[in-house]
Amino acid sequence: MHYVQPALERTEVHTGRRSGSSLLVSKQYSEIVNKTRPTTSAGQPASSGQEIILIVEDNADVRAYIAEHLQDRYAVLQATNGEDGFAKAQEAIPDLIITDVMMPRIDGYQLTKILREDEKTSHIPVVMVTAKAGEENRIEGLERGVDAYLIKPFSPNELRVRVRKLIEMRRNLRKRFSTATVIKPLEIEATSMDRAFLERVIAVIEASLGDEEFSVETLASEVAMSTSQINRKLNALIGQPASQLIRSTRLQRAADLLTQNAGTVAEIAYRVGFSDQAHFARSFHKQFERSPSKFKQQ
Repeated sequence: MHYVQPALERTEVHTGRRSGSSLLVSKQYSEIVNKTRPTTSAGQPASSGQEIILIVEDNADVRAYIAEHLQDRYAVLQATNGEDGFAKAQEAIPDLIITDVMMPRIDGYQLTKILREDEKTSHIPVVMVTAKAGEENRIEGLERGVDAYLIKPFSPNELRVRVRKLIEMRRNLRKRFSTATVIKPLEIEATSMDRAFLERVIAVIEASLGDEEFSVETLASEVAMSTSQINRKLNALIGQPASQLIRSTRLQRAADLLTQNAGTVAEIAYRVGFSDQAHFARSFHKQFERSPSKFKQQ
């Protein structure tokens, strides 16, 4: 199977089909990145989408070996060095990154460190591929934020199991939040940077509850991300896209105001950004399984 070495302007995306069906896309990876994947009620990617794996490896043979054994199940992006890998990680927000230790420009440890220090990428699990299995090397990686190691040489089965288990673990962590109407960042199993990000996102939403025009695009702009980046980041952390988080935050605030008897149903609907009372009633009933008026009377 032949693999095209990606350039900085273009990258090869393996879509899980056999050779000949790889799709070359622009730097923005429009076929993968700009389409927000739907999620089930449990926060699991729907069957129409694949998790994205980014392989950062300067050795073409090793890169091809890893891609070959993952592309039947995942959408695979490739980068030839740490600098290129960081740029692709910022743009694509992959579900997992596999990186070698020894690379030109930015090595695997440096890459992991800057990934952890960047708000867009701080949550992404990192698997380090290395021939150095000593305790000192492992400790250095863990201190930089490495989640797991693959020691060369490794079998295809070990590779697949390691990747699958890490993705499943992240998926299970966010299940409990995928249908939550109140997100409390301190309850999220995440880094301090990711908790701070969630706090900032929620603060921006709460400050704009009365603005009917407030949208995912507005939220993304406020936190200096694209809509695809913020959706992938929120899906990774809490299993909810931005639109769901905005809606559930509006409705939870409405429920609080109804409980406090802080106005009529119509007044409260308007205060949380709903000008159409019928739409508000339908959305409220869907989230709380009762009408706003009955909720107010309880």
